[in-house]
Amino acid sequence: MSCGWWPLPLPPDHSSTSLGSPNINNSNEDTVSIGDTDFCLKSVESHPSSSVKTNQFPSGDLHLRKQLSLACPAEESGQLLSSGVMELQNSNHMPTSFEISKGSTLVQEKHCKSERVHHKSTQFGDNLLHGENPRLIYINDPRRTNDKYEFTGNEITTSKYTLITFLPKNLFIQFHRVAYLYFLAIAALNQLPPLAVFGRTVSLFPLLFVLCVTAVKDGYEDWRRHRSDQKENNREALVLQGDQFQLKKWKKIQAGEVVKILSDETIPCDMVLLSTSDPSGLAYIQTMILDGESNLKTRYARQETVSALSENPISGLIREDSVSGLIRCEQPNRNIYEFTANMEFKGQKFPLSQSNIVLRGCQLKNTESIIGVVVNAGQETKAMLNSAASPSKRSRLEGYMNRETLWLSVFLLVMCMVVACGMGLWLQHHEEELNTLPYYRKVYFTYGKDKFKKYKYYGIPMETFFSFLSSIIVFQIMIPISLYITMELVRLGQSYFMIEDRYMYDSSSDSRFQCRSLNINEDLGQIRYVFSDKTGTLTENKMEFRRASVYGKNYGSSLLVTDSLEGQGTGAGKVGKRRWKLNSEIAIDYELMELLTKDLAGDDRTAAHEFFLTLAACNTVIPIPSSGRSSSCTRIELLDNVEAIDYQGESPDEQALVSAASAYGYTLFERTSGHIGIEIQDERLRFDVLGLHEFDSIRKRMSVVIRFPDDSVKVLVKGADTSMFSILAKGSERNDLVRHATESHLAEYSSQGLRTLVVAARDLTDAELEHWQCLYKDASTSLADRAQKLHQTALFIESNLNLLGATGIEDKLQDGVPEAIEALRQAGIKVWVLTGDKQETAISIGLSCKLLSTDMQQIIINGNSEEACKNLLAAAKAKYGVKSSNKKKRSLKSEDTGNNHLEIPNDTKSSNVREACAGKEEVNESLALIIDGNSLVYILEKDLGTDLFDLATSCRVVLCCRVAPLQKAGIVDLIKSRTDDMTLAIGDGANDVSMIQMADVGVGICGQEGRQAVMASDFAMGQFRFLKRLLLVHGHWNYQRVGYLILYNFYRNAVFVLILFWYILCTGFSTTSALTDWSSVFYSVVYTSVPTIFVGILDKDLSHRTLLQYPKLYGAGHRHEAYNMHLFWITMCDTLWQSLVLFFIPFYIYKESTIDIWSMGSLWTIAVVVLVNIHLAMDIQRWIFITHAAVWGSIVITYACMVTLDSFPILPNYWTIYHLVKSPTYWLTIVLIIIVALLPRFLLKALHQYLWPSDIQIAREAEILRKQANYVSSKTSEDSS
Repeated sequence: MSCGWWPLPLPPDHSSTSLGSPNINNSNEDTVSIGDTDFCLKSVESHPSSSVKTNQFPSGDLHLRKQLSLACPAEESGQLLSSGVMELQNSNHMPTSFEISKGSTLVQEKHCKSERVHHKSTQFGDNLLHGENPRLIYINDPRRTNDKYEFTGNEITTSKYTLITFLPKNLFIQFHRVAYLYFLAIAALNQLPPLAVFGRTVSLFPLLFVLCVTAVKDGYEDWRRHRSDQKENNREALVLQGDQFQLKKWKKIQAGEVVKILSDETIPCDMVLLSTSDPSGLAYIQTMILDGESNLKTRYARQETVSALSENPISGLIREDSVSGLIRCEQPNRNIYEFTANMEFKGQKFPLSQSNIVLRGCQLKNTESIIGVVVNAGQETKAMLNSAASPSKRSRLEGYMNRETLWLSVFLLVMCMVVACGMGLWLQHHEEELNTLPYYRKVYFTYGKDKFKKYKYYGIPMETFFSFLSSIIVFQIMIPISLYITMELVRLGQSYFMIEDRYMYDSSSDSRFQCRSLNINEDLGQIRYVFSDKTGTLTENKMEFRRASVYGKNYGSSLLVTDSLEGQGTGAGKVGKRRWKLNSEIAIDYELMELLTKDLAGDDRTAAHEFFLTLAACNTVIPIPSSGRSSSCTRIELLDNVEAIDYQGESPDEQALVSAASAYGYTLFERTSGHIGIEIQDERLRFDVLGLHEFDSIRKRMSVVIRFPDDSVKVLVKGADTSMFSILAKGSERNDLVRHATESHLAEYSSQGLRTLVVAARDLTDAELEHWQCLYKDASTSLADRAQKLHQTALFIESNLNLLGATGIEDKLQDGVPEAIEALRQAGIKVWVLTGDKQETAISIGLSCKLLSTDMQQIIINGNSEEACKNLLAAAKAKYGVKSSNKKKRSLKSEDTGNNHLEIPNDTKSSNVREACAGKEEVNESLALIIDGNSLVYILEKDLGTDLFDLATSCRVVLCCRVAPLQKAGIVDLIKSRTDDMTLAIGDGANDVSMIQMADVGVGICGQEGRQAVMASDFAMGQFRFLKRLLLVHGHWNYQRVGYLILYNFYRNAVFVLILFWYILCTGFSTTSALTDWSSVFYSVVYTSVPTIFVGILDKDLSHRTLLQYPKLYGAGHRHEAYNMHLFWITMCDTLWQSLVLFFIPFYIYKESTIDIWSMGSLWTIAVVVLVNIHLAMDIQRWIFITHAAVWGSIVITYACMVTLDSFPILPNYWTIYHLVKSPTYWLTIVLIIIVALLPRFLLKALHQYLWPSDIQIAREAEILRKQANYVSSKTSEDSS
């Protein structure tokens, strides 16, 4: 073997995610098999040519319980374990295991008095499973690639419609709303001659208005999509044509073509890299459009293609025969973190992975140019396949509204039945007089061409049926079609004011509040459970290296902040030469620095050296040296050659560790596809990277195999303590001492709330290296189950490691988190924290953010089997008297935490509101449940969910540790499936997406882990503390407004319909109307709609200061005070009374007069508009200019419209309003109607507020008293001055 580059045919495979980035795709595992004791497995003999003994893997890692031969798989006849196994750690017993596999048959058999789990064996030598259908891409030969026309072009289409399909498709989508179908049926019935109650054109107006408004909105949005698509498709890129690159429109690019991208240009399609301007094949891309992350990612071209494919530097030409080959790749899919393919190029075959592909939409950065071959184009690119929106959610109030709409439909049918039956009886009673009665006759008596002609009389049965249908048409607005439009406009206005709220603006990230969903604003006022991530949500996710345990010795208890320049030696007062300037200050331990700078040969010095070398090398961080010199350094005379360097990576943890290594003199300054450059104490060294096994949530660790300049090979590993201690070498007394010391240091770090990692390493022998390379090559070139095979390959070298130490990284709490959690708790909201951190760290953070208190009794569930978890849950329930819920879906809306009433000063009345005991959830304020992810595996997959639910809902606090992303969603579903309570999930990373989408309301934090959570959320904000204002203020306002808006719309339409109903009863059940067609149409669309919109957007029952000062006011949403069935029936009773007053007072006043029916109709129209607006005015809490203009202006507009309509001679109500307004009786009648109709409502409201005031009414009274006191004091001070 030689120094420097080792001619290994296999560069590293760079997987999708780095350490600390939990967005690993583990969705393939779906079958669980539990085995409950250790394995006794037969050995597999090693290859005869290998002199190295077979490794016996420690029992802590389940995969390593089988002995793997060091022989190549192609020569190996033994079975290899399949992947997908998650380890379960138990400190007292041998670990219990469970295995997750896809599509495998699991057979359990007894062996050595224990259970074993066997998997269908997988041979690494098979690159394709039976039935695989790889995608064949012929490089620079698009015609041959697409000879069967199975590939799409690169033209994309995001629009929904074309000119031809717009009308039918848009109407089809709109009529998914059942209410629209109802009004379409009404309009169709009105077109039939026997049922033409209204004018045929007028009856279509409400539905056409709504459809046209929505169609215009949809059309405008789709026009913008068309324009965007056209702009995108007509962009140009350099495509190889012949022997040179020429510009070609994006939409004409095809799979198999070779494309050249220049710096800062956007990638037009998914391309496999063939060459880059960097000699090592390195390229930097920005993937913000895909995952929202601004950090640069590294991508690599294979050395085999880089060396063979190069442009002539003078002519810019490229030899066409040098660009040929075949790529076998996977079929198009949505997974942006994985890519599986092989390439055959110039007689060589080598694997391709996610690190060799650049995706459409990404931008090329810090790289002059790249050349690649198109593998996916157009709609088949990963960006387009991932363009689907997050699942839509529907408001809980909207669901209740549909329930009440059904009741209104029942009322409508009852009224229609009454009219139809009444008319049938009336016709039967007057059957002999039909020719002389005013409403029904068999012949026409009018003058003109119809005189004495047969009237369209169909007999009593058919007339009765037609009367029923006509009644439906007359009473159609009992179902308020305008409510849908009103709610959309109100939600839009509410969202605007939430976005513009300056108290929810985060200056540090320059991010405003975002409303990404307009359907669930009011749900923010009914949240009962908040499920929160910890890292980046409660904490800043800005990691700072604080503590280090190196070879059993603790460092970092006394840190001093350096000026971010690495290499400062402090031994004997000596100041070493410093070269690299970091962007952030790093606190260093000078005792540890002195150990590194001393010329020692002991184990401590060697371990410290390998410790920081591992921190600098075992990562995927990208070093970006700055071309400029640092000018902010002190003692400038000593810093002649200081360069600034910045680190970018997918994980803040990795960036913190690499920066810490640099501060201690181990600076990572270069990374390419095959090597890394690290400067160690002013000496630049080059290490060959032979392989990299990325972090994943199964192994919970990361490893890198590197060759040192002296040709020695080491594997450097870092990972979670639960996964690292089980694979350490055993048998040495010194190792045991180091391990015990490190464990105690880890416990100390965790108690301080630090995030911990364990660091280890070992030398690889030539035989081990050769066998690992063989495994690695076979796994890397496999198109089938590549991830699983790479996982097994990693397990081979991640064994018998020498412990080097551990790290403690601080992730500080965000500002205002403790106060926000306490306010939410006072509001009756339960906050559950779901984190991937270890238990001790999570508990420490829970204490610091006031989620936990020292006087709480902690129930800790750490089970390692189904039976153990069941016993722990049963014991906890028995000890604390937790009752079972009997698996019944129940609502906890009657629950209230703490006191049942609100205590407000200023000697206001105390609340008499008390909770009903029935169904009340018993919550022990001193209990905190702490459970780990391993236990949740058994609990959520088995029949223990109900036990966990009973115990968790009886505790004040729930803290879940070491949970996987899907387990977070499982916890949310545990509550959603068993209660009617509203849930909210908040997180900042890709691992929180499933939880955010599962909850009723999802909130994303614009944090350090990209924008995946934001893109999947319903609302987004910059800091966790804004959640307090979002729920307690905006949530309360929105819920109160929308709840009242729905009830008011039901009342407004029902009172109008009942007037028509009473009139029909008094006119022989004839379904005639005293109101004009236009009055019926304009009533809900023009006359009364505007005030409800402005009140729904602007009205405030309490100020934001009061709502924040008294969080318990939020409980009104839990008790459904603004909208419930009780309020609905009270509203309907009030509506019935007001309609009787509206109809019969004018009826009896004008009974003996000669007033015509159209004049009565005008009076009723004006009276009902004035009445419903004054009814609304009685409930408005916050009067501002625009509210006055909307309420009183609508009355003015009504008069203006009626005057205009009464001015047309062709209309039947011509000039009626002009005659009415001259009569004092007219005005006195309207006043009398208003007083009599609203007096009961006024008296009942006053009596209820005096005797049974709600918390909101008490708080409002306190506000008024405070304002009066402030006003009096200010007047007094003015008078005295």
